[in-house]
Amino acid sequence: MNTISRNVLSAAVGAVVLSFGGLAHAETIKIAVAGPITGPVAQYGDMQMSGAKMAVEQINAKGGVNGKKLEAVLMDDVCEPKQAVAIANQIVNQKIKYVVGHLCSGSTQPASKLYEEEGILMITPAATNPAITQQGYKMVFRTIGTDDQQGPTAGKYIAEKAKPKKLAILHDKQQYGEGIAKEVKKTVEAAGIKPVLFEGINKGQTDFSALITKMKKDGVDFVYYGGYHPELGLLLRQSKEQGFDAKYMGPEGVGNKDISAIAGPASEGLLVTLPADFSTDPANAALVKAFKDKNQDPSGPFVMPAYSAVQIIVDAIQATKTEDAVKLADHIRKNSFQTPIGKVAFKDNGDLKEFEFVIFNWHADATKTPVK
Repeated sequence: MNTISRNVLSAAVGAVVLSFGGLAHAETIKIAVAGPITGPVAQYGDMQMSGAKMAVEQINAKGGVNGKKLEAVLMDDVCEPKQAVAIANQIVNQKIKYVVGHLCSGSTQPASKLYEEEGILMITPAATNPAITQQGYKMVFRTIGTDDQQGPTAGKYIAEKAKPKKLAILHDKQQYGEGIAKEVKKTVEAAGIKPVLFEGINKGQTDFSALITKMKKDGVDFVYYGGYHPELGLLLRQSKEQGFDAKYMGPEGVGNKDISAIAGPASEGLLVTLPADFSTDPANAALVKAFKDKNQDPSGPFVMPAYSAVQIIVDAIQATKTEDAVKLADHIRKNSFQTPIGKVAFKDNGDLKEFEFVIFNWHADATKTPVK
């Protein structure tokens, strides 16, 4: 074979490879998984990513969806609102029709506006702020409860079980943290408990000496914190170091192993509201094994909700025999789905009709036990 012939054949083979590559690409159903891959709350992103990727892997192993394979496109928004909008624009530009995410409420809300405008279906497995689904949008759903469910769960426990003499409620001034703190405040005040302190700290703050001194002076014996684990971990550790032994409680944003790494022994006995541990459901035994076979933890609060979000999208595609995101959203709103978080159905605003938050005792070894 002469050089010219070889070159012609090589070019032809390249064209065939590109053609097959293009065909495979065209036959893939892309689902963007948007959340923090990097940054201070990346561990929560890991939960979301592992849940979504497992769903994609298992669905593909069963033949995919209507003859097509799923493709998870991981997007890092660092849990920052501006980055989330940039990611949302990338999703639009890549013509991806479905999003599992975002994770942080402050990132989810601005991104959701763009998805609504562009007809992209979004299911967040983690963002809990009620405002996200109070915008009248038709393309926005979530597979987790809301802060106006989670806050009252915590507030009721504080009022009826803990019965503190002096309650302080703190938050990180962000949409999620401040929002849930206000729900707790509303609940305890309705029960006749007036917090002696309702105050915000700054995201990324590392020195809480003045705040701890203030709470000690005010005789605070119970602290509710709305926000994420990096700040609360330091607050717990510094409280112990300064001899401030009030009981602490926080939302699902603090319930992960990093808080034990940051706070050490001071994390023992922290109260946390979390979704039920879906990994203990016997119906999920095979799925739990699949995670553990990959050395992944299936018990994180956003793992099963993320898996469920992918499954709901796929079930809707199969039921409607269309990939039109607007039609899928309409189908999702009108039907129920059997998922690893149970049988779910949605309100017209995209919230789940039912979802339960459970109170756990957190331990220094990063394990948790339900409060009886």
